[in-house]
Amino acid sequence: MTSWDQRCLGLEQELFLVDEGGILSNSAEELLAGCWEAARSVGKDPACFAPEVSLSMIEVIVPPARSLAELSREYLECLKLALEAGRGMGLRLYPLATYPLPMKPALRDEPRYRMQARTLGEERYLQAGCCTGVHLHLGVHPGAVDPRVGVSYDAPKEARKELLDLYNLATALDPAIVTLGRSSPFYEGLFDGRSPRTLRYRGHPDFAPDGLLANLQEVGGLLPYATDVEELVEQQFASYHAWLAAMDRAGVQQRLFFETGGGLLKASWNPVRLNPKGTVELRAIDGNYPHTVLALAALVSAAADRVRREALTVVPREGLKTFEAADDALYVPSFEYLSGDLFRAAVTQGLESSEIVSYLDSVVRFAATGAGHAEESGLEALTTSGSYRTTEAEILKSLPSPVSPLLQEEGLRIVREACNELEEQVASLGQRFWSKESSTR
Repeated sequence: MTSWDQRCLGLEQELFLVDEGGILSNSAEELLAGCWEAARSVGKDPACFAPEVSLSMIEVIVPPARSLAELSREYLECLKLALEAGRGMGLRLYPLATYPLPMKPALRDEPRYRMQARTLGEERYLQAGCCTGVHLHLGVHPGAVDPRVGVSYDAPKEARKELLDLYNLATALDPAIVTLGRSSPFYEGLFDGRSPRTLRYRGHPDFAPDGLLANLQEVGGLLPYATDVEELVEQQFASYHAWLAAMDRAGVQQRLFFETGGGLLKASWNPVRLNPKGTVELRAIDGNYPHTVLALAALVSAAADRVRREALTVVPREGLKTFEAADDALYVPSFEYLSGDLFRAAVTQGLESSEIVSYLDSVVRFAATGAGHAEESGLEALTTSGSYRTTEAEILKSLPSPVSPLLQEEGLRIVREACNELEEQVASLGQRFWSKESSTR
């Protein structure tokens, strides 16, 4: 696999497994075996396919890529292999963030999952198997991230600055990612107009007090901007100690965390975190179609490239509601506004909020500057007819009113159509990339 020391991009996507009728299937072991065999047959690393918390989920892990084009090609090839393996078993992949009908996931009986379930509460932990997401990785200077202390004290000054600025940029992008990534409108057959995966997984004291990580925001919520590297390191240790304290409160022995591979940077499920692989990881994207996943990857990577290229310092500013670049700085909204009014608008009103749209406009303008033609950068996929688009809105358009509670027949139709759409997008987008490759040979 490609080394992370080339400022690479990486991507992971979790997907549900369903049968031909759209009913969840606990056949992850069988599908993974097929994926591994398929990967070996074409010379790919079988580690591109991995188990997830539930037996009705798998994870596709895209190798680190040096460009968005390379990432897109590898991502689509991995999905194609998984789809083909499933087809021979009567299994399909459902890509959206929540299964629309009531479900009770069969969780894997493995030490790390048992440890997490006991710490968070068995019933609350079931939500981990009800939500799928996409994780995007931004590579940083080699050695800048140190799994033992968070940020390497031996890294050059410019490497530490880059890491800090990318971390703060990723934080400032959170409401944009939440809004544009909204996919499945339903959770347990119900629709309430809010972003279900974000709230069920991340939790929120007002909207989702029973969410997976609602009572442990130090390890599951969006953390504040870091004013300097020292504060960034302090954040990592604060999350780590908060998790260990939660284990103590639940009567779970701390040794179980370390025996299952735990460490400083493994005690964080925050929407933005430092990853031991040497990346800034953005975890807030809903499970979604390739069209949207790659568009969001384009948005984030273009913004990160501009921050790197122009050596911009990311600076939060009180009273600011949008992105503003000036001189050697990118000014972004204060954390109080970002995590308060803006986040609330992102998970409730979404694109119906004028504040969100104004903020999105500024984010896209910033990323697009110097990113080349929209068609080449991938940013054009974020809009339709001049307006922003979401998978969630497209699904809701297709439904009669009222949409909740969702009937079984309607829910299974949504699942089957989402499976169809995934397969069609992999074929059409893949053909575009593969034909480009052929024409340049």
